[in-house]
Amino acid sequence: MHGKVVIITGASSGIGKALAFEFARRGAKVVAASRSGVSDPELFKISSGILDVRTDVTKESDCEVLIQKTIEKFGRIDILINNAGISMRALFAEVNLGVIRQLMDTNFWGMVYCTKYALPYLLASKGSLVGVSSIAGYKGLPGRTGYSASKFAMQGFLEVVRIENLKKGLHVLIACPGFTASNIRNVALSKDGTSQGETPLDEEKLMTAGEVARRIVQAIEKKKDRLILTTQGKLTVLLNKFFPKFMDKMVYNHMAKEPNSPFR
Repeated sequence: MHGKVVIITGASSGIGKALAFEFARRGAKVVAASRSGVSDPELFKISSGILDVRTDVTKESDCEVLIQKTIEKFGRIDILINNAGISMRALFAEVNLGVIRQLMDTNFWGMVYCTKYALPYLLASKGSLVGVSSIAGYKGLPGRTGYSASKFAMQGFLEVVRIENLKKGLHVLIACPGFTASNIRNVALSKDGTSQGETPLDEEKLMTAGEVARRIVQAIEKKKDRLILTTQGKLTVLLNKFFPKFMDKMVYNHMAKEPNSPFR
């Protein structure tokens, strides 16, 4: 990864921040894109090749500027990691539709915008296009209609881009972490669009963002098409192929046990 130019959206926290540090330690030139900007000075101590670009991925113009600034600074793009995302927790019957629209704008359309403007440069470098999806992109999670919908859409989009460019040297990775220790659940949206404020899970028992980042980088190095993380995640995907009705009940029961679950 030494010398590679890597764009990471949602780079200010969670998996995105961990990816920025992982690539910086490996000698890559990191373009850190986020709405709030990079606030950790340690990242700049690791590498002088850091470009901090304030980006709201829900705005097409911001995504276009992100790509332009990367080319102006480094002249190429080797890897684009579409990581920016938000979550939610609310029953569909009760949720404000604006919440689902907000999730689609960030998780799906933000990826589409960035990919559209970066694609010519990724094709030129025969680089890697990465989408940080979720096990929720394989199995619908109750209480997360907008989140699951956005991740299913992401995976379908990336599969098509992979097939369309099958003979052009483009590598496309769909990375699906399981539940990961990060702040995504703390800032998840409730039914009225306000922040949930606290996580319903025991974060200490989850895979760390740093470990997820290491696995994603390894998958990029090996040119893998898919990466499914955690034993629970792999079992969910496997069993859902053969026993979907059984998994419906299992997922329902698992999610119903969450503290303050919206359904019983």
